[in-house]
Amino acid sequence: MKLNRFGLVLAIATAAGLAVQPAVAQSRGGGGSKIKKYDEVITEDAVTDKGLFTTHIVGDKLYYEISPDAFDKPCVWVTTVDQTTTGFSFAGWSARDTVVRWERRGEDKVLLRNVRYEARSSADPDDGISLSVEESSLAPVIEAFDVAAFGKDQSVVIDVTGIFTKDVPEFSVRRTLRAGGMDSSRTFVEEVKSFPENIEVKVFASYNLEGNASRFSSGMTAVVHHSMVLLPEDPMEPREYDDRVGYFNVDFTDFGDDSRNEAQPKSYATRWRLEKKDPDAEMSDPVKPIVFYVSPEVPDKWKPYVKAGIDDWIPAFEAAGFSNAIEGRYAPEDDENWDPEDARISTIRWMASPVPNAQGPHVHDPRTGEILEADVRMFHNVMKLVRDWYFVQASPMDERAQRIPMPDELMGELIQFVVAHEVGHSLGLPHNFKSSSAYTIDQLRDPEWTKENGTAPSIMDYARFNYVAQPGDGAALMPGVGPYDKFSIEWGYRQFDEDADVEAELEELLKQQIDDPKLRWAGGLGGEPTDHTTQTEDLGNDAVAATELGLKNLERIMGYLVEATSREGEDYRVLNDMWRAVLGQWRREMGHVAKVVGAVEKVNLYYGDADRRYFPLDADKQREAVEFLLDNAFKVDPVFIPEDIVMRLTGQGVQDAVLGQQRGVLRALTADSVVKRMAEVAEMVGRGAYTPSEMMRDLTDGVFEELMAGEDVDVYRRNLQRSYVDTLASVIEDPASDSDRPALARAELAYLQAELGGLRGRLNDATKAHVADLQARLSVALDVD
Repeated sequence: MKLNRFGLVLAIATAAGLAVQPAVAQSRGGGGSKIKKYDEVITEDAVTDKGLFTTHIVGDKLYYEISPDAFDKPCVWVTTVDQTTTGFSFAGWSARDTVVRWERRGEDKVLLRNVRYEARSSADPDDGISLSVEESSLAPVIEAFDVAAFGKDQSVVIDVTGIFTKDVPEFSVRRTLRAGGMDSSRTFVEEVKSFPENIEVKVFASYNLEGNASRFSSGMTAVVHHSMVLLPEDPMEPREYDDRVGYFNVDFTDFGDDSRNEAQPKSYATRWRLEKKDPDAEMSDPVKPIVFYVSPEVPDKWKPYVKAGIDDWIPAFEAAGFSNAIEGRYAPEDDENWDPEDARISTIRWMASPVPNAQGPHVHDPRTGEILEADVRMFHNVMKLVRDWYFVQASPMDERAQRIPMPDELMGELIQFVVAHEVGHSLGLPHNFKSSSAYTIDQLRDPEWTKENGTAPSIMDYARFNYVAQPGDGAALMPGVGPYDKFSIEWGYRQFDEDADVEAELEELLKQQIDDPKLRWAGGLGGEPTDHTTQTEDLGNDAVAATELGLKNLERIMGYLVEATSREGEDYRVLNDMWRAVLGQWRREMGHVAKVVGAVEKVNLYYGDADRRYFPLDADKQREAVEFLLDNAFKVDPVFIPEDIVMRLTGQGVQDAVLGQQRGVLRALTADSVVKRMAEVAEMVGRGAYTPSEMMRDLTDGVFEELMAGEDVDVYRRNLQRSYVDTLASVIEDPASDSDRPALARAELAYLQAELGGLRGRLNDATKAHVADLQARLSVALDVD
């Protein structure tokens, strides 16, 4: 039985009969044995690297030479996609994390085993449940290797080529790449580096394609990176995860905790091991700081901004009682031993990739959540991403952004913002999509407030840039490491006195959330699906007011869009990109308003701090949102489709682009989940609730407003009306729907059929034909002869 120092029985049992056998002499070989002499296997042509294991490349084979003291130690094996064929995932994507252990078996075998920590016991090691956990946690054998030779000091040499050149499930990236099986005949070990705590292997891997794709190509190729990192011999003191504050976490089941008469699901927050040099001091330097190096491949002009993005986190750690806890450093120029792939070194990498993105992954110890190393990956075209965001969200307030390309100073500030966000991930923090809803519209326009608090309480939100501010406000335009970030770092990293009740201290810290919305958290992709306060790319506590101001800025941008993006003698590619970015921002902001309809806010406070967690939004705010969308989303403002832009970009017009944006809003409003939620809230609230039938009637009357008044409608309105009818018709025909939605859709189409049948007025030919077409569609949808 193996215990950690916290009394948890770890699920790493060694089966009976698998104990390490005494090592045999180096000279063994010959006499019919498969084991050869060392120099027959590791020839003078071998390329050797010493580290955690000694690695040897001999021809197209890779050998590991493992010393006796390197066996039986857990390592985390991380598989990522370094390079890929266009259309198959993208570079830098992490595929798998697996904990492994290398073991000797008898004289001639080495086993690679999969170590699992999902089952643990905090009970006494001699308790029956602890024994049961051990017996139920046999580590599977991933691969068995023949000993090829023995080296000096009883080391063992094995051929590990096959584990990299065939599709081993525990390390496979096949699903990530959406590819077929690996083709070993076209797969090669490309590069190997061995360091004291890790081994890095890059594989040039070829895959077959599945289905019809295989008829048009011989396959796809990727560079797959395998990183094996030694876990600490002395595990870190863990901190149990709490879903009121955001941290990445490692999950397990504790069978030894029967405080609720059941096995307890538990999690540890992932965080760096940060310990004070002076534990008694209120503020102390750490024993070992968190250091991120600016890697040499970062373009020189961006290096100061990258370093500044790292250093932005210094105040957050100071709030947690640590001075000099995190440092940004430039990579040494004359240290031949410095290597960004060394697990002892964390870096900000710059990837020559067209992918408009960045990532902040980390490698952690699954036993405790300790972050061991992190490498933020900045893909080159992340500059295009932040350039586009800043242009469509903040350029009316920043003259520097009203011309593309933007000046280096501004681009540097944008890069600094991205680095700070990704470093936050590397510190253990996930996104906080609730954060941006904590500030009022007035606060977002206030220069003093935004200077002190930023444009959102957390840089980990997707709050981007201040599209609510107006020219002349003087408000800050970029988020920074804010109040929530300092709060979360304090929760995760504050070091308490040795005799302190840590659980009680953390609970007291979390009680600040009761009265301070800035300190609340909600993560997930896009946040809580019912909650209008947890959205991506939004700002402020009032989506309608924020979008009203945002539209004014988009109209301003349209006034200088051509001048900002066009150069004499050049084509209109940038103009096209930025016009579509404006439409995308328009759709995004309309989506924020759409989520207000049927919204139920979640305030994640525990028993004793609040008597409920869910709060349906006021009905009048929902009605206001629908009215706003009818006036702004479903009516096309000519300012966004001016002739001087459209005629530069396309001869086919922009009807499809406009309708595509409107359809997205319409589908969000009429989604099955929205109808269900509104109906149930109406049952609970009673009189005064905004019901789904009222919402549907508001939509119908609004979308067909002009037509019902006997007025002609333009092509954009005709497109929307057809789409509305077709959308509701498809709802009626949906056999999977188990809400009121089909009934409501049928009622609205019947109502519309009656209204169109009584139309009076002189309509132009296009509108007459449109009405006749709508009536035909309605008859089919309602199954009327």
